[in-house]
Amino acid sequence: MRDFPEPRAAVVAAALELFQDQGFDQTSVEQIAKAAGVSRSTFFRQFGGKEDVVFADHEVLLGQLREFLAEGHEDPWAAVCAASESVFAHFAHDPELARRRYQIVRQVPVLREREIITVFRYERLFDDYLRGALPGVDPLDAVGFAALVTAVHNHVLRQLLRGKKKVPLATLQTALADVRRRYGVGADAAAGAPDDVVVAVFPRSMPIAEVTRRLRSELD
Repeated sequence: MRDFPEPRAAVVAAALELFQDQGFDQTSVEQIAKAAGVSRSTFFRQFGGKEDVVFADHEVLLGQLREFLAEGHEDPWAAVCAASESVFAHFAHDPELARRRYQIVRQVPVLREREIITVFRYERLFDDYLRGALPGVDPLDAVGFAALVTAVHNHVLRQLLRGKKKVPLATLQTALADVRRRYGVGADAAAGAPDDVVVAVFPRSMPIAEVTRRLRSELD
């Protein structure tokens, strides 16, 4: 994932510090702009308002994930997991800033509501991608997998945000590998034979669209 532009990141950091020190509702755009060393007009060119500052990372991340998923991937299920891992890695890169944002969101009802909407946007992105990348996939499989990946990611991320201990990316990777196994789409969920004869064994739980994709891959 690409890094955020420095001026934009500076405004976010300044805003979060002010929100934490004096409260979200008590902080004005003018105060944020002054603390970040930018003009009021520059602030509004970069952000629509104070709420957008809090969720600025997510707007950029969602755009980057769309680009990543649009590249085309041999294993769409793995691609969704990789996308989720990249989001975690972003916030784990600066855990103190992420914790500050988390604490602010917990304290402001309007921000909590915005957070719920943001989580749904990740789910919808993954769901739409799976349906497009896997023709014939059962919609329940796509939406269920997207929701579970997002929920598992958020559970592991909260472990990082609620404490001071480092939570390695491997923790999320292990959890997502278990999600794939539960859905029958793990990397080791099928076995084939070489040469001209292909013998494949698939778990009963594997979605039909995934069986089709793997068979097509073996026969190509």
